[in-house]
Amino acid sequence: MTGINRNLTLDIRHIPKHLPNTPEMLRLLNKDGFVHIFKDKATMKKVAQAIINQGEFTGVIRGHERYGLYFSEPIGYRLSIDGTQIPLYYGEIKVTRNKYHVIPRTRPS
Repeated sequence: MTGINRNLTLDIRHIPKHLPNTPEMLRLLNKDGFVHIFKDKATMKKVAQAIINQGEFTGVIRGHERYGLYFSEPIGYRLSIDGTQIPLYYGEIKVTRNKYHVIPRTRPS
C-alpha cells in the first residue's frame, strides 16, 4: 500500500522543533546535542504531502504508525551541537490516532 488513505490532522505542536533556528529547535539541540530539521517550512509541507500521497507504511514502532519516503534531493539535515551537518533524504510521518507530524530522518525507524 502506498500513501495514507484517511483524513489526518497536522499536529502543530511538533512543527517548530523541526525548523531551523526556532527556540524549540535550539532547546533540543542543547539538550540532545543534535536535531533533525527541514530546510524550511515549505520543504516540510512538500515532504508531508508527498508521504501522504505516495509514502510506504513501515509499521507501528514505539506506538506510532509510520510512513516514509526517500527523496532524491536533501530535504533537511541533522545538525550537531558542534556545527556538523549531515544531509537527510528520508521523510517520515508519525501518526497517533488521527494526528500526524513529519520528520526528516537518515532512514526509516
